[in-house]
Amino acid sequence: MARIPQEEVERVKHEVRIEDLVRARGIELKKHGTKDLIGKCPFHEDDHPSLVITPEKGLWHCMGACQIGGDVFAWVMKTEGVSFRHAYELLRSRFFVAGADDPIRKKNDIPKLGSPFALEMDDDELRTAYIDYCHEELKNSPEALAYLGRRGVANQELVSRFRLGFANRTLGLRMPAVTRKDGAAIRGRLQNLGLYRSTGHEHFVGSIVVPIFDEEGRVTEIYGRKVTERLTKGLAHHLYLPGPHRGVWNAEALGESKEVILCEAFLDAASFWCAGFRNVTWSYGTEGFTRDHLDAFKRCGIERVLIAYDRDEAGDRAASKLAEKLMAEGISCSRIQFPHGMDANEYACKVTPAEKSLGVVVRAAEWIGQGKSEARTQRAETVEATNAENVGALTSDEQPHLSLVAVPVEHSPTPVLPPPAVAAPGPDLPDDVPIELRGDDVLMTFGDRRYRIRGMKKNTSYDSLKINVLVERDGIGERVFLDTFDLAIAKQRTSFEKQAAAEIGVREEVVRQDMGQILKTLEILREREIEKSLAPKAAPVVLTPEEHAQAMHLLQSPDLVQRIVNAFDRCGLVGERTNNLVSYLAADSRKLDAPL
Repeated sequence: MARIPQEEVERVKHEVRIEDLVRARGIELKKHGTKDLIGKCPFHEDDHPSLVITPEKGLWHCMGACQIGGDVFAWVMKTEGVSFRHAYELLRSRFFVAGADDPIRKKNDIPKLGSPFALEMDDDELRTAYIDYCHEELKNSPEALAYLGRRGVANQELVSRFRLGFANRTLGLRMPAVTRKDGAAIRGRLQNLGLYRSTGHEHFVGSIVVPIFDEEGRVTEIYGRKVTERLTKGLAHHLYLPGPHRGVWNAEALGESKEVILCEAFLDAASFWCAGFRNVTWSYGTEGFTRDHLDAFKRCGIERVLIAYDRDEAGDRAASKLAEKLMAEGISCSRIQFPHGMDANEYACKVTPAEKSLGVVVRAAEWIGQGKSEARTQRAETVEATNAENVGALTSDEQPHLSLVAVPVEHSPTPVLPPPAVAAPGPDLPDDVPIELRGDDVLMTFGDRRYRIRGMKKNTSYDSLKINVLVERDGIGERVFLDTFDLAIAKQRTSFEKQAAAEIGVREEVVRQDMGQILKTLEILREREIEKSLAPKAAPVVLTPEEHAQAMHLLQSPDLVQRIVNAFDRCGLVGERTNNLVSYLAADSRKLDAPL
């Protein structure tokens, strides 16, 4: 069960007054001392009032035969015969039981919270009701909202637009008990839909719930992502409804562009969407690209797919396999390259702001298509102009919704689309700023003031610029000033200017002007470093037919092993034939699907 955050428990205790709950049971309370109230205890025959209420502390206690007490949760659990979780839901919904004539039940089998389901609903209505319930629970769940925040997608528009939800195991509290006819019937139907399991537990419990809708607004698939990383062995972080995957997430956006970003998982696609790249969708994992995806791409006239799968062995392998399938259908493909071992969500969270960092990898996507075509050559100038315009849009802070380049291309039996836009070269360094790059140090001189800056390579985010700065001035001996601070934070920058000016003996305005020049220069250097680290690596070596024939002749040589041993001997590694061969085979096969 998803744990109720302690701050939520304390909030309920603070907002719900114990005396209101007691009076709602029809119990008359009178003043008792200076701070307490007293009334008759409903849990035993109480001729003389023995139930003491302390409003200031939110507590109640029976001084008579019961000798029990507690807070507002204990009161609801005792009066209604429910669990702590159920009591929390009742209190959060501000449900108050009216009337004191009902006998006290040891266990209450009738929920006091309205059920989202009705027996007369058809299957589509039941799925929709489930999504609506989870959606409302997400909006009131600090745990789920905190998870979305940690993943960088706590976006209200995203939550509302795609009806995201949270399954917090409160659904059972909203339905009649399984021992009742209606309760068993509802649970049976939910089990047939895959929303409940045969064990009696909710299928997506503890998960962010992501529905996929068809064109008529019906739920065709549901994805669940656990918000807790530490799960019991055998439990999965990713859940779906039973059966084949159906539907395409964000399908309506496909018709707005001739290009689409295809991610591996929901959180990756959500990161792009929140960053302004609205023409994005995701497959159900590396092997989850379905016929529904392909049909939607063809129906909407998609001409280019930018594959943004995880940058690992499985992601690279799946991207290559998928590209072959798409290109066979006449759709051009490019590969978005994240740093090794990263996916889109992790990259967007670590290299901020995501609008800029994701824009860099989109513009630098590696074109997978091979060869040239006459049509491509004829449109080169048009593509170049379009790319230049698009790069400006991608890097502008004034553009809330970013888009990819979409160049119309006439269809042909073997269409070859232009390669993707590449990152425009960064701005030049100011000509009037004397700068020297010495290893990892940046040296800048303004009049008689010299600055040495270190730490630039550690700045991998666009919204921070933490550096170590040493400033000295000619003509005042050995007096220098050294400090480490974030140049992008005005308060820290101002503090440095004030202290440095006092230390080297100049007016604060002089240092402030220097820092303005340094800031503009270092921002350019930082952008260059980030784009350099994200640029696609050199294209793989492609053998000529002659080279390929020579390589195959070597590999098929009957004395290949002896030739390898002889090569080691010529290198000076003698007397270790077995070890040399084992090491050679291990190293040479390391990138195979099944390394030796």
